[in-house]
Amino acid sequence: MPGVSAILITRNEQHNLAACLEGLSWCAEIIVVDSGSTDGSVELARHLGARVESREDWVGFGPQKNRALDLARGDWVFSIDADERVTPALAEEIQSAVQRADAPDAFSLPRLSSYCGQFMRHGGWYPDRVVRVFRRGKARFSEDIVHESVQVQGAVGQLHHNLLHISYRSLDDVLEKMNRYSSAGAEKLAARGRRTSLATALGKSLWAFIRTYLIRRGFLDGRLGFVLACGIAHETWYRYLKLWLAQRAITDKKLSP
Repeated sequence: MPGVSAILITRNEQHNLAACLEGLSWCAEIIVVDSGSTDGSVELARHLGARVESREDWVGFGPQKNRALDLARGDWVFSIDADERVTPALAEEIQSAVQRADAPDAFSLPRLSSYCGQFMRHGGWYPDRVVRVFRRGKARFSEDIVHESVQVQGAVGQLHHNLLHISYRSLDDVLEKMNRYSSAGAEKLAARGRRTSLATALGKSLWAFIRTYLIRRGFLDGRLGFVLACGIAHETWYRYLKLWLAQRAITDKKLSP
């Protein structure tokens, strides 16, 4: 099947889906793998022309995206998240890039993310290049349960127009994702055999703030740049704190009679 297959995974993304899918009208097919949505995401995606497969068991972001990838039939694949948006300029650039006779096997593109309503261009958040366009059969997602990446067998070129990321819409959204991502991050560290201490958790949290706000010049994003640096520090703190508490619980269980 010629053209580009768009793939995405969802769970209760009805509030994002319309804006996301409407920017994919240029794709040969749109594939959605849903994991138990209860908000009408499945029905909306189908209404907007997507092929939807429901998988009730959640296996993590990387494995779930590989499930979507396995359903694609296009010569090229474009991976997108429900809270991301393709501008007309980016859509045109992708279409031109994949038609080139000398096209590499994959392309990275810059991602511009918002935080509580403001697009952030500093603090390590931009250009935040991510590989999202690749030849089918030349790449797969890592098996990481969170913060997965595309593993490419071949050369990677660069696109220049931004992929818009409408993330962290409100403080409630920040807190909810902080809890979820810190738990998944702690699980990922534990699976790799990492160990930590309370002092290490504190040190990594402080370093995360310094790196985001000062070294990566997050202060140039104004007051929300400070808020973002605090949020990253807190997520780091909770990730390592959860790992430490899990280790402590295992030790206590071994010592109990």
